[in-house]
Amino acid sequence: MSELISAELDLDDATALDLVTSVQRGESTATQVVSAHLERIEAVNPTVNALLDVHPEEALAEADRIDRLSAAERKNIPLAGLPVAVKDLIPAAGFRHTQGSPIFSTRIASLDHIVVSRMKRAGAVVVAKSNTPEFGLGSHTFNSVTGLTRNPYSLEHSAGGSSGGAAAALAARMLPIADGSDTGGSLRNPASFCNVVGLRPSLGTVPNSPNGLAYGTLSVKGPMARTVRDTAHLLTSMVGFTATDPFSYPADTSALQEVAMSAVGSAHGEQKITAAYTLDFSGMFPVADSVRSVVEAAVAELSGTDFQIKHAHPQLAEAKEAFRTLRGLQMLATLGPVADEHGDQMKEDALWNVEAGRSVTAQQASSAMSAQSRSWSAMADFLRHVDVLITPTVQVPPFDVRMRYPREIDGASMSDYLDWMTLPSIITTTNHPAVSIPVGFTHTGLPVGIQMVGRFRGEARLLEIAKRVEDRIGSWRAAPHIDRTRPLDRFPDIQ
Repeated sequence: MSELISAELDLDDATALDLVTSVQRGESTATQVVSAHLERIEAVNPTVNALLDVHPEEALAEADRIDRLSAAERKNIPLAGLPVAVKDLIPAAGFRHTQGSPIFSTRIASLDHIVVSRMKRAGAVVVAKSNTPEFGLGSHTFNSVTGLTRNPYSLEHSAGGSSGGAAAALAARMLPIADGSDTGGSLRNPASFCNVVGLRPSLGTVPNSPNGLAYGTLSVKGPMARTVRDTAHLLTSMVGFTATDPFSYPADTSALQEVAMSAVGSAHGEQKITAAYTLDFSGMFPVADSVRSVVEAAVAELSGTDFQIKHAHPQLAEAKEAFRTLRGLQMLATLGPVADEHGDQMKEDALWNVEAGRSVTAQQASSAMSAQSRSWSAMADFLRHVDVLITPTVQVPPFDVRMRYPREIDGASMSDYLDWMTLPSIITTTNHPAVSIPVGFTHTGLPVGIQMVGRFRGEARLLEIAKRVEDRIGSWRAAPHIDRTRPLDRFPDIQ
């Protein structure tokens, strides 16, 4: 099935910006774009299980409305006709809002989250929800309501999480753009596992509340796409102040749009990029050899171009424990009331997280708050001297779908289901923007990404640098080959 949108555009190769440009110029219609993606969803989603609650009739009706606009009107909606699936942790009016939990398996949202309303106002067409672990807990996307999401590059491996459904749908070309959220790596981890781009913005860049915890400092919303330019383009429609979020601010979109519209290979004045690079923060945690080799090869390739790279990193020794303590308090605040009423319907990991919050002492809480402040300062001071910090995104490549989480990394035991995600979570503690970019594959064909951390509220500069990496390495172009003939269990026994 070729799924041609026009003579020039094919879903396997077309980027989100290609599709928007085609619709705005009248070369394709929004109906054609949405129809092609709905066909791909119908063909591929039964195998990958990335999306739930697909609404084809409503999506086509919205696409038709966009097609009836004048050419001038279509040029003023930057996401004109792009299909999107909303992560099933936030509400989209008329769609299921299960959060991956049997407690809410039949709930239908009556209102849009502000991120959803902003994407829709920019012309995006909501076609479905994207799968997530129960309450977004863990970086492996499975739950008892909609089942397991598989990695399009290897159906026996994890798509990551908690934005795993979004990442898998992007990789499988079921969507050109997606939203996600990130506490300890939930935008970055699945991006690395699925060969796509995931940006965790600075706190407040994309409104996060109303979410029941307006003053929480760990969780953010953000964009995902297959390319950096598409990610920057989607971000321009998400950012900005809202009275419902005390951390939000009127972010400038002009620099983001400049990144989105820049040509492949272009750069601002071709200035040299100074980057620091670390694999494991001087042995703070293990990183699998299969990941190390791909990341080292990518860094070596960049070093021969306009990147000046040195081995260095900020001192974040307190960040791991601070993250765990603050995360526990966040889980208690958000899930504690749910556990009190419906604990018998919640998975073990969810209850463990609530209990972790209940066990925090006042001294531990105050120490974590102070440590988070020092971690932010350490990263900010470090990035005064370099443009970006480069690390692996995740300590492991995609793992077997039947594992709840990796119990060890090259012989080093993991203490619990958070331990293997330490690398992205310590960056969370610093509240600086971080993006995962595809840079290659292991010898068995599993995707690997690098994480680039930029200056606070410096998303445009971070993405401009990330685009240079993408231009030079370009592994995002490798589409997966999905075997749709194999019968696969949607609810396997996961240990």
